[in-house]
Amino acid sequence: MATKPRKKSAAVTEDEVFDIAADLFRAMAAPMRLKIVSLLCNGEKNVSELLAEIDTTQPNMSQHLNTLYQAGVLARRRDGVSIYYSIANETVVALCRSICVQIAIEQE
Repeated sequence: MATKPRKKSAAVTEDEVFDIAADLFRAMAAPMRLKIVSLLCNGEKNVSELLAEIDTTQPNMSQHLNTLYQAGVLARRRDGVSIYYSIANETVVALCRSICVQIAIEQE
């Protein structure tokens, strides 16, 4: 599912753009992952901090975090035994906000 690194200067074909977008949409296509991204918009958090705010198991949380990391949505850093996650792709944040705000407006 991870998108392949591409050089910034290389021209991307239309088909490649659609492939990249589809990979990103696949990575974001779970409510749990949207919740994780939303929480990380306020700053980095470790797994324990995320689990305190999202009702799921540690293995399930780790799986979702890994999917988002592999897709390039999240960055991670180790501090001792803890791994901290943060947003690596601000475009994803803008996209998620736009969609979620629009859905909330339409549901009023």
